[in-house]
Amino acid sequence: MKRTILIYSLAIAAAALVLQWIEYQYTVRVFSTEIYIGLIALLFTSLGVWVGYKLTHRSAAAPFERNAQALEYLGITEREIEVLELLAEGRSNKEIGEELFVSPNTVKTHLAHLYDKLDVSRRTQAIQKARSLNILP
Repeated sequence: MKRTILIYSLAIAAAALVLQWIEYQYTVRVFSTEIYIGLIALLFTSLGVWVGYKLTHRSAAAPFERNAQALEYLGITEREIEVLELLAEGRSNKEIGEELFVSPNTVKTHLAHLYDKLDVSRRTQAIQKARSLNILP
């Protein structure tokens, strides 16, 4: 019984293989140009992805280190750094005050000192200058 099942299984597998081969031959003859164009397109797409990856792949950035010399030179305090970090996150004076448990007027005082020390007149300028001095990431 097992032998009969094995023989029939092999015969069916061989027939399926022959039919697949015939279908493959027909497909290759009828669609040969499209197949070659598709293979070439696939090759160039793969090559483009690989080249793009190699050209744009960046190694992991080093962890941010705050410029201690600039902080010391400018005389920026730890509390002013906290205010500056929250300012860079886009927080309002009220939100900064709530986060640091101080009044909005105290935040305004810290910002005024920061503006003087960084020699700027606006929030965006302060953030930009702090980033260029490596005070903020």
